[in-house]
Amino acid sequence: MPAAMNKNGMVTEIHTRIRKEPFTANYELVGRELGRGKFAVVKKCVEKATGKQFAAKFLRKRRKGADCRVDILNEIAVLESAKESPYVVGLHEVYETNSEIVLVLECAAGGEIFNQCVADNDEAFTEKDVVRLAKQILTGVAFLHQNNVVHLDLKPQNILLTSVRPLGDIRIVDFGLSRRMDSVTEVREILGTPEYVAPEILNYEPISTATDMWSIGVLIYVMLTGESPFLGDDKQETFLNISQVNVDYSQETFEEVSSLAVDFIKSLLVKNPRKRATAEECLNHPWLNSHPHSHPHLHTRAASSLDEPETSQSESEPESPASSPELGLIGSYLMCPGKGELKAGRDTFSFSEPPFPTRTEIQQELIC
Repeated sequence: MPAAMNKNGMVTEIHTRIRKEPFTANYELVGRELGRGKFAVVKKCVEKATGKQFAAKFLRKRRKGADCRVDILNEIAVLESAKESPYVVGLHEVYETNSEIVLVLECAAGGEIFNQCVADNDEAFTEKDVVRLAKQILTGVAFLHQNNVVHLDLKPQNILLTSVRPLGDIRIVDFGLSRRMDSVTEVREILGTPEYVAPEILNYEPISTATDMWSIGVLIYVMLTGESPFLGDDKQETFLNISQVNVDYSQETFEEVSSLAVDFIKSLLVKNPRKRATAEECLNHPWLNSHPHSHPHLHTRAASSLDEPETSQSESEPESPASSPELGLIGSYLMCPGKGELKAGRDTFSFSEPPFPTRTEIQQELIC
């Protein structure tokens, strides 16, 4: 892991060679866009020399008039540090133009696990599926935490599958918000996605590896129930629910889900970060180490109970070749996907007005 780090926990040195020749000299773009955000677009591509498929993430270097090259270098550095983990998306190459940096990433053909989280009946995860995927997610996150990296935006849209049928393995993506922790620097920032953000973020308290563990608790809840535990009618209500840890653990919500699974979630949705289970502790939890019988598919939500999918429009179109207006399967290597939802909006955010609760010194910062 590169040692150079700024005061906000962003790594500023990378080892990957940044190629200056045109991206299109070595890759051919194919099919539709995989996803789009305000400052990035992801497209499927084929490496001409090998015929292998990859996902190319085109990232604008200037955002809202500011030079954000350092943010992109941080994302590259984190991917470099996690290259030994099979559950973190692989970085293949990096290209740079005057306006963009292009990350050539492993292509996870199965798309987001979010699609199964909101699916009906046969499409939905079984509890046995969730146990297997949770082990992989936690193994990947434990690797990051051992390298003093916190992801800070763990959610179903940022967990991809190598395949859907048969159910493949997971890949953690989108390290645009990630930060490096050390024993000296305290990092306090408003980062994340409202439904998944931990109470300490809202309180502007120091970020730690425990911040990711809260998000994993929310993630597993969503995977098992198809419902978002803290989501309110607006951000303010969502933040209030998080601050008060208002969670529905009723039998109705967790129908046909084991009590061990509920106990697992309860070990993570704890307000005090010091009392939350670590990734290693989670991997030793009985829920992940027992062999429950295969449950029926977990949730049977009618499609009409979900909001209509919305599309996130770029504030300024990324300067990248062959732009397509359509979203494909993966909205996910991005910070600001705009796809189907769990009941309400789920964009990566910063606060346009103070969250609940907060302190006056919070820096208002736009993430995407």
